[in-house]
Amino acid sequence: MRVLVRRCWGPRPVGGGPGGKPSPQWRALAGLGGSPCGEDGRGVRVREKPPWRVLFFGTDQFAREALRALHAARENKEEELIEKLEVVTVPSPSPKGLPVKQYAVQSQLPVYEWPDVGSGEYDVGVVASFGRLLSEALILKFPYGVLNVHPSCLPRWRGPAPIIHTVLHGDTVTGVTIMQIRPKRFDVGPILKQEAVPVPPKSTAKELEEVLSRLGANMLISVLKNLPESLSNGRQQPTEGVTHAPKISAGTSCIKWEEQTSEQILRLYRAIGTIIPLQTLWMDNTIKLLDLVEVNSSVLTDPKLREQPVIPGSVIYHKQSQILLVCCKDGWIGVRSVMFKKTLTATDFYNGYLHPWYQKDSQAQPRQCRFQTLRLPTKKQKKKIVAMQQCIK
Repeated sequence: MRVLVRRCWGPRPVGGGPGGKPSPQWRALAGLGGSPCGEDGRGVRVREKPPWRVLFFGTDQFAREALRALHAARENKEEELIEKLEVVTVPSPSPKGLPVKQYAVQSQLPVYEWPDVGSGEYDVGVVASFGRLLSEALILKFPYGVLNVHPSCLPRWRGPAPIIHTVLHGDTVTGVTIMQIRPKRFDVGPILKQEAVPVPPKSTAKELEEVLSRLGANMLISVLKNLPESLSNGRQQPTEGVTHAPKISAGTSCIKWEEQTSEQILRLYRAIGTIIPLQTLWMDNTIKLLDLVEVNSSVLTDPKLREQPVIPGSVIYHKQSQILLVCCKDGWIGVRSVMFKKTLTATDFYNGYLHPWYQKDSQAQPRQCRFQTLRLPTKKQKKKIVAMQQCIK
């Protein structure tokens, strides 16, 4: 039986090595080794079928679910899918470590901290939410390459934050892709398996992550059960429809009242609100908006609301629903609680800040009582500020 395992990147050079002969590294992968299982360029025997020896690379909750599935498969002695399972994660400021490390320690799995990857022999690597590029030399250590569990339908949302961008841009369909990684670039390798699912209406990024993590874990096990066949049937990613999902910065959390619609602001809240609270300015002070809600149509028909002249950012307290109403580009959003020195309900904020403000100036218009867009300094501006401070000293 010959087993064809695709090279991890690029087309195979014609004829392989010098003189038209396949290079030693790929003799085993093409099933050309002398033994039934073949050998790679280092004399390591390459298995044709499970159980596999797996090195897992991951960090967060999404990756933890994939690791849990691999561990469950290793513990299932009847199926014999995983023989060996070890883990690589990244350092964390928390003593407990990231979710993947916590699970690995709890499950008594060997754990290495990047860039340490141990010195054992493995058949295949698995990456999920790792955020580090693996070198070509490292990829070549795995006879079957390295698989990536990516929470989007590639080539849409390549990059480190696909779930956040799925929610942020209002996608109605998403999914998971199992692909084979290439060196030097993220998320560009051949697709081994891909499944699409609808995005539940108004779901947060955290809620969507739970759905996709379970789907991805099941898909990973399915690929590993037929690994040589999955690799030989892999297909290149389409060149059309490529989008990128860069990391979210603190600046993304700053609401632009004049530019963003109510739907865009609510999507932003569902996408990043549990990671970075949305921010704005109140009387030249930063305030964080903790709990945003859609405004009921019955509230918008309130005569008192419709009679008042407002502009984007205007803040009005709605007593009946006990929320702050904030005007944006095309309508209103509701805010139930904020962080301003401490956590305050909408009623607390009204009693402590809005009501006294009106008492001081009873002739003031609601348009004067408003949130304003917070503009954080860019990296270049921060460097200039630091340089100026040093000059002053």
